[in-house]
Amino acid sequence: MFSYRHAFHAGNHADVLKHTVLIAILRHLTEKDAPLAVFDTHAGAGLYRLDGDYAKTSGEAAQGFLRLAHPGEPAAAIDSPPPKGRATKPVNEAAASAGLAPALQDYMDLVLGFNTKGSLKVYPGSPFIIQQLLRERDKLKLFELHPTDAKTLSANIAQLDAGRQVSVLREDGFEALKKFLPPPQRRALVLCDPSYEIKNDYHRVSATMADALTRFATGTYVVWYPIIPRPEAHDLPRKLKTLATKAGKPWLHASLSVKSSKVLVDTASGTQTRPGLPASGMFVINPPHTLKAALQLALPYMVAVLGQDRHAHFALEAGG
Repeated sequence: MFSYRHAFHAGNHADVLKHTVLIAILRHLTEKDAPLAVFDTHAGAGLYRLDGDYAKTSGEAAQGFLRLAHPGEPAAAIDSPPPKGRATKPVNEAAASAGLAPALQDYMDLVLGFNTKGSLKVYPGSPFIIQQLLRERDKLKLFELHPTDAKTLSANIAQLDAGRQVSVLREDGFEALKKFLPPPQRRALVLCDPSYEIKNDYHRVSATMADALTRFATGTYVVWYPIIPRPEAHDLPRKLKTLATKAGKPWLHASLSVKSSKVLVDTASGTQTRPGLPASGMFVINPPHTLKAALQLALPYMVAVLGQDRHAHFALEAGG
C-alpha cells in the first residue's frame, strides 16, 4: 500500500510541483472581477511544521522546498536534512544562478511569507495557499475525512479568522463535491489530491472528474497524482485525457520526476531499497491559457535543482 499522509511529506518535490501549478492557476482566475468558488477535496491538516516529528521522519522537504530556498548549498547544510544513506545530486549551478522562473518565484515568495525571516519551519498546505490568494468575494470549501487531520485543519483555519469565506467539512470529498456543483458563482476551481493509499482512489478520481464535468463543464479541474510502479497510476492521466477530449475541453498534463523509480538491491545482502516517491503529475482540465508557458519556464529549473540522479526529467503536454 502506498502511504501518503501529507504531514510526512510536506514541502517535498511533489508539493513544489502541485503548489506552483495551483498558484499559477489561482493568479489567473482571480484576475477577473467575478467571484470564484474553490473546492479542495482532500485538504489534509492545512499547515505543517517542517521541524515536527512527522516531517523530520522523512526529511523530504530538504529535497523539495528547502532545496529551492538554498539552491547552492549541499543537502547536509539545509534544515531537516535527508535520512542517512539517501544520496543527493549536486545542484546545477548554472540553473540556480539564472534566477527562478516567475511561477516558481511566486511559489517561493508565498511559502516564505508563512515563515519569519531567517527561519524555514512552516509549510502551508493547499488550503492555506488557496486562502492566501482569494479575495473577500471568493469562497473556499475544504473536505477532509481523516479524523485527526480534520480536527487539526479546523483548528488551523480558525486562526485565520476568515469568517464564512472558508468552510471545513468532515466529509468524503469525492461524494460531497457533487452537491456543490454547479456553484452559484458560476466559476469554480476544484483541486483533487487524495492520498491514493486505497487502490480504488484512482478510479474514484476519474469518476469524480467525469461527474463534475457533467454538472459544471466550465470549471477548472486540477488533479494531483503520484507516479509510482502501479498500473493505475499510469492509467489515470490517460483516462483524464480521454475524458477531457470527449467532453471537448482543453487539458494540460505536467509531470516531474526527480530520480529513478527502480528498486535498488544490495547484491551482497539481498536487501531491497525502495525509492519512495520518485515522481508526480498534475492534470488540469480547462487550464488557464497562461499555464503552459509558465510551466515551460519553471519545470526545467525544478529538474535542475530538485533532481537527485540522472533520471530526473519533466514532461509537459497539452491538448484540446
